[in-house]
Amino acid sequence: MRWAHALHYGRDGHQDVCVIGVGTPDVTVVETAEAPQVSMDASGGMAQRYALALYEYAEEKSVLPEVLDQVRALRKLIAESAALREFLADQSLDSRQAGQGLEAVLKAQGFSETLKRFVGVVSRNRRASRIDEILGAVLALDAKRRGETIAEVRSAQPLTAGQRSALQTRLAEAGYARVSMIERVQPELIGGLVVQIGAKLFDTSIRGRLTRIQNAMKGAA
Repeated sequence: MRWAHALHYGRDGHQDVCVIGVGTPDVTVVETAEAPQVSMDASGGMAQRYALALYEYAEEKSVLPEVLDQVRALRKLIAESAALREFLADQSLDSRQAGQGLEAVLKAQGFSETLKRFVGVVSRNRRASRIDEILGAVLALDAKRRGETIAEVRSAQPLTAGQRSALQTRLAEAGYARVSMIERVQPELIGGLVVQIGAKLFDTSIRGRLTRIQNAMKGAA
């Protein structure tokens, strides 16, 4: 069996290892305070490595469509629940508390054992606050493998179906016909959107406008 893994060194010097499908069809976590003597691909960040672990495991088990659907469902749940976002951002929780809380949420919502165990690994590796980013990386990886352009869309509130459709139309008019939107809720934007496609950034958020006004006033002073 091919080993799907994600590896990252945290600020505390610990190694995060997400190993899926080693010995059992489930998930195993290994953490060590010592850096192993292995070479590591420096391309991609922590979120991308965790995403690759889940993606490759789902491919091997022929459950990729189901896993991707659940990844989208969990991202939707995070986007629509301010309480869940606050829980994920709570730095006072230790890895055990974060893991138990997320496990209860996922169990109540009927998520699969594969996704529950994967999220458990992320939590025990003290990355619960990055779970939405990791899930977004899974969808971005899938879009890339299907040859689609990736548009990262950040908004203060979850997009409505109408807003999503209108944005897709505008992107198509701009030449991005095959585009996959990776959405993320950032309340600090206040309103509007931030859309990033590769190196191009389109910022219509209220926070962006306020920042530009502030910079203009500084320049005029």
